[in-house]
Formats: sequence, C-alpha cells, structure tokens
Amino acid sequence: MGQVTITLNGRTYKLECDDGEESHLQMLSGQMVKHVESLTGKFGQAGDDRLLLMAGLLVADELWETRKQIDELNAKLAQIHNDHATADELVESAQEELAGMIDAAAERIQALSARLVQSGS
Repeated sequence: MGQVTITLNGRTYKLECDDGEESHLQMLSGQMVKHVESLTGKFGQAGDDRLLLMAGLLVADELWETRKQIDELNAKLAQIHNDHATADELVESAQEELAGMIDAAAERIQALSARLVQSGS
C-alpha cells in the first residue's frame, strides 16, 4: 500500500493509496494546494473547513467546465460524422450518375459504330 504525505494550509496529512498511484495523488493534491494558497492569498486564513470547501468548489467548477467542453466537442464530432456521411452519400450519388452517363455514352458509341459498319458494307 502506497502512502503520500501532503501539507495543506500548514497541516500535514498522510494519505494511503494503491502502489504506483503515489505520483498521481501528489499531482491531485498539488491542485488542491494551489487553490487553497490562492484563496488564502485573497481572503486570508478563513478557516480550514471554509478554505477546503471553496477549493473543492473551484475543482468542481473546473470539472464542470471540462465536462461542458467535452460535450461541445462530442457534439462537433457527431456533426463531423454526419457531414462525412452526407458527403459519402453525395459522392456515391455522383458516382452512380457518372456511371450512368458513361453507360449512355458507351451505348451511343456502340450505336454509331454499328451504323458505321452498316454504311461501310
């Protein structure tokens, strides 16, 4: 079992985590420390509970914004997929139309060739 020591607002906390997760937990706690220090700089010592609540709300806000951005990107991706499907349909339609035109031209060429053979005999 891994263990990480974190100092937050002058207090030291020992946290346990799965082996190999120590650096991830350090990174996450670093974000909380950053928020608490920023809040302490703005509001002074407002009490541990209040600072942690406000820091937690800042993290929740970041998560909210990130989810919103993910939703917007997923919507754009869905639109791109729809546009791609529409483009594929247009290409297929154009190919079918072109194939029809080529078939019609081939039939006309064959008819002309047949007339030329008949007129030459």
